[in-house]
Amino acid sequence: MEKEQTAAQSAGLIYGLNDRPPLKDTVFAALQHLLAIFVAIITPPLIIAGALKLDLETTGFLVSMALFASGISTFIQCRRVGPVGCGLLCIQGTSFSFIGPIISAGLTGGLSSIFGACMVASSVEMLISRVLKYTRKVITPLVSGIVVTLIGMSLIKVGISACGGGAAAQADGTFGALHHVGLAALVLVLIIFFNRSSNRYLRMSSIVIGLIIGYIVAWAMGMVDFSAVQSYGGFNIPIPFRYGLSFDISAIIALALVYLITAIEAYGDITANSLISGEPVEGETFVKRASGGILADGFNSMLAGIFNSFPNSIFAQNNGMIQLTGVASRYVGYFIAGFLILLGLFPAVGLVFSLMPEPVLGGATLLMFGTVAAAGIRIIASQRIDRKATLVMALSFSFGLSVELVPDILCQLPETVKNIFSSGITTGGLTAILANLLIRIKE
Repeated sequence: MEKEQTAAQSAGLIYGLNDRPPLKDTVFAALQHLLAIFVAIITPPLIIAGALKLDLETTGFLVSMALFASGISTFIQCRRVGPVGCGLLCIQGTSFSFIGPIISAGLTGGLSSIFGACMVASSVEMLISRVLKYTRKVITPLVSGIVVTLIGMSLIKVGISACGGGAAAQADGTFGALHHVGLAALVLVLIIFFNRSSNRYLRMSSIVIGLIIGYIVAWAMGMVDFSAVQSYGGFNIPIPFRYGLSFDISAIIALALVYLITAIEAYGDITANSLISGEPVEGETFVKRASGGILADGFNSMLAGIFNSFPNSIFAQNNGMIQLTGVASRYVGYFIAGFLILLGLFPAVGLVFSLMPEPVLGGATLLMFGTVAAAGIRIIASQRIDRKATLVMALSFSFGLSVELVPDILCQLPETVKNIFSSGITTGGLTAILANLLIRIKE
């Protein structure tokens, strides 16, 4: 126990992995995580439903099931059920990585084809988790550090886009307007101010305080319309296989490739989470934790398919939240899971969160995504940086960031290939693995 407390203190934490914070501290921390992930969970189903031209009822149900599935997945990941789960404060939610292949599958085979492919292809990630200890030469700390850094760098683009007003502002021509950027800057400055406080309650609630003040200011500026709440309500009951199941081999292959990369991302996220939580990032304990986390990642995605939701993955932004709040206790995850399940069952409750203007959330997420990239750099810095490592990093960052900065470089490729490599995380991660395997330098 003393060792755990020393590890937590050296990592700059208020509460370590197995600490049980008082109820008010736990609820505070859980709400901050919830605020960071809510929009990220509901956005993929909204994008997919829009692309497939689904009706309002179906769209609403898919959003609710995304929240419900994320709650179940988060509980399994934090609790660790048998070999399934990492036992860390790891939050799972709907993954953005699968959106392209899912839309392609939906346009050809409908929702039944999507859920069938999601469930079958998830076996790829579960299989990788079982042979993880044999892939140590492939997925090294250098590779995982590069992937974590790329995750942070790629997400920064999402954060800064939200700061400018998001898609709605781009559509109405107000993107980057002073009131959007100013609101995001206010939230960012408030979070930094309260996070630097010596009072641990102010530090723990820094993100909530920043978001609440930002929300109030946005409401005063006329950017929040609560009247929309009256048009939603009811109670959503999870119905397994509501839209049926069908299996399309091309959809399964496309999704299987993304699951392969998701396993690498999950490994990187678990490594970053362990590091931030003051836990080991090497050795038998870590390998067991990483294997269980990746197994849960795949299993939870299969479970999500059963409950009419899309693949789940570990959210990187919550690692940044742990670092900012100083709370790494996995018991907080149980509360987050409970809140997500309730939000899934009562869609009207979740609407209050979804009404939050994008610049408010952007101000907070921009800082969190930056801390994720910083965590990746820390993992890389903990390794010996020789000529080989320098070349691997150079290639990975060049390829990964190039498709993020100039996506048109892929425009002449077949649609399936373009969907896979359009993600900087995918391209950079695969480059890191191959370069690490193929480059041989004798110092």
